[in-house]
Amino acid sequence: MKKILQYLFEHKTLSREQAKEILTNISKSMYSEHEVTAFITVFLMRSITIEELQGFRDALLDLCVQVDLNGYKTMDIVGTGGDGKNTFNISTLSCFIVAGTGQKVAKHGNYGASSVSGASNVMELLGYKFKSDNDQLKKEIEAANICFLHAPVFHPALKTVGPIRKNLGLRTFFNMLGPMVNPASPAYQLVGVYNLEMARIYNYLLQQTGRAFTIIHGLDGYDEISLTNDTKVITNEGEKIMTPIELGKRIVSAEDIFGGNTTEEAAKIFKKIIKGEGSWAQNAVVLANAAMALQCTGGYKIYDDAYHAAVDSLESGKAYQSLQTLISLQ
Repeated sequence: MKKILQYLFEHKTLSREQAKEILTNISKSMYSEHEVTAFITVFLMRSITIEELQGFRDALLDLCVQVDLNGYKTMDIVGTGGDGKNTFNISTLSCFIVAGTGQKVAKHGNYGASSVSGASNVMELLGYKFKSDNDQLKKEIEAANICFLHAPVFHPALKTVGPIRKNLGLRTFFNMLGPMVNPASPAYQLVGVYNLEMARIYNYLLQQTGRAFTIIHGLDGYDEISLTNDTKVITNEGEKIMTPIELGKRIVSAEDIFGGNTTEEAAKIFKKIIKGEGSWAQNAVVLANAAMALQCTGGYKIYDDAYHAAVDSLESGKAYQSLQTLISLQ
């Protein structure tokens, strides 16, 4: 690792093959914690290249525990995290609203590394048991339209670097990798990114997969549709800017979507919203993200139709029913 670090400190970049090899070695615990921390820090000081990101992704996908969900065309809604905004669990709530419409969802998530509560923190508090058992995951997606894939269970490399990421408490390149290494290979993806450079990199990488995708970036720095400002929307077809009024029928303030100071508070907010007891602002943000995901599946040509389907899922209790069914299977 000393040689690699020396090479990187000279402002050189890794080839796709080198990046793959290093991350494979990290997952085998071949380097010390200090060496891995130094390696991660390099990418906090400069932008990651597409080749490096592809190599890291190749390593994680090669090493990951495979998931076969019976040929279901699943959807994943995931933000890269690391936007430092500490919002409530918008992506995870949106997943349950999408599941409530009948669309199958394979949600990939992890503990929060740079926020109070990641998707895995809230799912665990709600009573979900992390697993990689394929039959059990199939059962969940058939009965509840959704299953949850806790990243470290499927990716040995993520398990190794988890404590380091937590100690750093900063956005690292692992945030960028999360949405690209869902072991269920979802047919549709809604990916939230925290800056426009990341949006461009994702656009390039996702175009290559041939799958339907939508990338969203809140122009004031959110990795989701926040309704606090306009949102950049990039799909297979092209890109556009959409306003909060177009997306969620209202503008909201940052305080409206605050996620709480503890994981318990985050779980409390989650339960309130999923039961249909959220504030107007909280509901609008979740519905906008769910609607954008539904439109990505191709089932709704007009955004407003997707929005109405999301509203029905939340207000009829179908989204909450999906959560209850999922937890009852644990």
